[in-house]
Amino acid sequence: MKEIIRQCRISLSPLADPARAQGMRAYMKNRFEFLGIPAPDRRKASVDIIRQLKTADADQLLVVATDLWGCKEREYQYLAVDILAKHYRRLGQKDVPALLALVQQKSWWDSVDGLAGVFGDLLRLHLTEDRKIQKTMDAALLHEDFWVRRIALLHQLGWREKTDVDRLCRYALALAAEDEFFIRKAIGWALRDYAWHDPAMIRAFLDQHKGQFSVLTQREAAKNLEKLGF
Repeated sequence: MKEIIRQCRISLSPLADPARAQGMRAYMKNRFEFLGIPAPDRRKASVDIIRQLKTADADQLLVVATDLWGCKEREYQYLAVDILAKHYRRLGQKDVPALLALVQQKSWWDSVDGLAGVFGDLLRLHLTEDRKIQKTMDAALLHEDFWVRRIALLHQLGWREKTDVDRLCRYALALAAEDEFFIRKAIGWALRDYAWHDPAMIRAFLDQHKGQFSVLTQREAAKNLEKLGF
């Protein structure tokens, strides 16, 4: 796995663009250093690396992801998410704590939302075997780190008819009173996403609990309802 990390550096370092890196750093409010590599170029450069990991087991994938998370430049965290997103089928419920540990390191919306997609794919994959796997998100909803709570809110994005609607609504109401911008935004995003599948239900839910959600949440959740005829 150390060789994989070395290959990651060899593949990405030559693509560094200091001028672009300055703009990317500013966009992320100077929270992270960047190589200055656009996402399409990063993905193209890492195709062979991701392919080499097709036989890696969950522990090996998490070792690579954790090592990449320790790298200074943000592109390496993006690459870690790319690797986990490609090979999520080899992950299981036992790997949720390790993934949540990544959520809490170098946390910002870009890495957290990328990992939310990994959680969503992983949990949805195992729903047919054991629906109880979503209970890991019940615990995440109570976590002291709001980024972990954001993961819980967003993990069902794109699930449509497989969405646990009761869980979606419970989570939204449980965090409705929070002041944190990224939580309020996530509640609205989660509700808006499900509205593509059942707009009438989301409209009724918002109307019923209008006084409990922030203006931001209401606006985000209802963004497409008029377009959908509701």
